[in-house]
Amino acid sequence: METYQHMKKEELLALRERLAAKYEEIKGLGLSLDMSRGKPGEEQLALSMGMLDTINSGSDMKNDTGVDIRNYGQVDGLPEAKRMLAEMVGTDPSQTIVFGNASLSIMFDAVSRSMTHGVMGSTPWSRLDKVKFLCPVPGYDRHFSITEYFGIEMILVPMTENGPDMDIVEKLVKEDETIKGIWCVPKYSNPQGYTYSAETVERFARLEPKAKDFRIFWDNAYAVHHLYAEEEKQDQLPDIVSLCREAGHEDMVYEFVSTSKVTFPGSGICVVATSEGNRKEFLQHLKIQTIGHDKINQLRHTRFLKDMDGVREHMKKQGELTLVKFKVVWDELERELDGMGIGTWTYPRGGYFISFEAMEGCAKAIVAKAKEAGLVLTPAGASFPYGKDPKDSNIRIAPTYPSLDELEKAGQLFVLCVKLVSIDKILENR
Repeated sequence: METYQHMKKEELLALRERLAAKYEEIKGLGLSLDMSRGKPGEEQLALSMGMLDTINSGSDMKNDTGVDIRNYGQVDGLPEAKRMLAEMVGTDPSQTIVFGNASLSIMFDAVSRSMTHGVMGSTPWSRLDKVKFLCPVPGYDRHFSITEYFGIEMILVPMTENGPDMDIVEKLVKEDETIKGIWCVPKYSNPQGYTYSAETVERFARLEPKAKDFRIFWDNAYAVHHLYAEEEKQDQLPDIVSLCREAGHEDMVYEFVSTSKVTFPGSGICVVATSEGNRKEFLQHLKIQTIGHDKINQLRHTRFLKDMDGVREHMKKQGELTLVKFKVVWDELERELDGMGIGTWTYPRGGYFISFEAMEGCAKAIVAKAKEAGLVLTPAGASFPYGKDPKDSNIRIAPTYPSLDELEKAGQLFVLCVKLVSIDKILENR
């Protein structure tokens, strides 16, 4: 099959004319499609509706330890919630604190606290001339928004299929005391869907940062979000908290996980897992910030999901629903773009995204053209600090939110936009 780059100018112009006519036809339909964020679809949300029936006015409101959870107390979370969330990431409940509905809030607070009060007695970051964070790219836009909000300089680190380029990470943190942290989505990463290899995780645990207040922000958001039910098709991730402790760096990592996309994104529960020293520091500030998070919601979750077996069974149903949608997108990409030389994409085994690499200099134009015809995608460049993709090539595709019918239309429109913009770029370069 001839690639677009090998087609003659006359052939490309004729093809563009046909594609442009089809685009105008679709544009006239007045579509309103949204693949901008990794939100669960209605069918996924429906799986958790039974959780709302686990507690009512006649329910026993005491938890496993006999505490009346309607009242103040247990600021670090219900023991049963700690057990369940700790098992989700393979760590010990004693190393955890349960928070509210969003792990992003914990991350924001951790950076904010470091700015104002420092880390375990170190100089507050706000008093330093320069503070930097390492940012594996492409990565999670909301991570980058936090560091940008606090004026922290962000340094790009290329992602590989095994995780961030660790040669670069090791060199930078060892040499530069102003580097205070690194953002990580270690399992089914956002947006590529890569899982860090065991070697990469071990190298993280053995890091020798020059800054004593350096922290790994280990956002294990997709810890249980497998697309496939077969265990051999599920990615596994070593426990970074234990590995850091064994390497003599127990304070170096904060691990975050939540049920945001397990149950309801707006009403989940989340946890930080870390060393005892870090945990004490979190609690010291948390006791001033709040008297306690929503324990009724914690109890609701544990009575609905029960334990890790319950989580696995629930997520198996989630995976069945999401895999169907991923396959719709993959099928369209393969049918229309495979072998054309104008784009590549990832095949993650879990998570919420497909990462698409267009020809260099095409991502913004593709996203804009899709929007013009009624398809909203994540802004091009969002997966990079400051919204600037150096190659203008990465596009994050989020298949889960649209219905199957909407997803088919979205896929068709997306590949059409890729073709049109790519032809324009090839003709421009000739």
